[in-house]
Amino acid sequence: MQPKYKRILLKLSGEALAGEQKFGLNEEVVSMVVDQLVKVHGMGVEIALVIGGGNFWRGRQGTKMERTTADQMGMLATVMNSLAMMDAIEQKGIPTRVQTALNMVSVAEPYVLRKALHHFEKGRIVIMACGTGNPYCSTDTAAAQRACEIKADVLLMAKNVDGIYDSDPNTNPKAKKYEKLTFSQIINQGLKAMDTTAATMCMENHIPVLAFALNEPDSVLRAVCGERLGTLISNE
Repeated sequence: MQPKYKRILLKLSGEALAGEQKFGLNEEVVSMVVDQLVKVHGMGVEIALVIGGGNFWRGRQGTKMERTTADQMGMLATVMNSLAMMDAIEQKGIPTRVQTALNMVSVAEPYVLRKALHHFEKGRIVIMACGTGNPYCSTDTAAAQRACEIKADVLLMAKNVDGIYDSDPNTNPKAKKYEKLTFSQIINQGLKAMDTTAATMCMENHIPVLAFALNEPDSVLRAVCGERLGTLISNE
């Protein structure tokens, strides 16, 4: 297998890392992801990760908590996932750095673009935590922004579903799956594959997005090698 992309940003949802238990980290899922990242790294691909925090904290969770506070708690949840993933990757012998958009220097590096690019040159995987560092911004937006900043060849979005549908496939057995979409369709049709800010950012910077299921066999590896799976979103 040969990689299609030289530099990728992989966005992992926190819920996907929780597996069937729906909360926390599922060791089997984490191990499955790491094993694929090891193979991708071995192909010479530069890897950045953005991980959500929904397996530990999802917004206000029905409370009356102020939105900014809830979003800041979500940012901290992404740090827990990022540190766990860093540890699992480094146990496989691949040097990894966590960079955070919020300042917590005793835990991880501050996010600095030039430093991230230097880590790629040194063969390190970079995990970018805390979203954008700002409330009212999803981790999808953070992933799109980081992908633009590092000039990634593709934004890979590993989710719980195997692509983008015209309605919820969990509630509608007749839901239609899209093999290909444009960013304009995502925005104009209000499809919930990614938020409109993230879609607009990728559209303006010509970064394609591939949405696919994390739990399919070798899905990350296959996506990096250009195999047709999930739903491809692009300008065309």
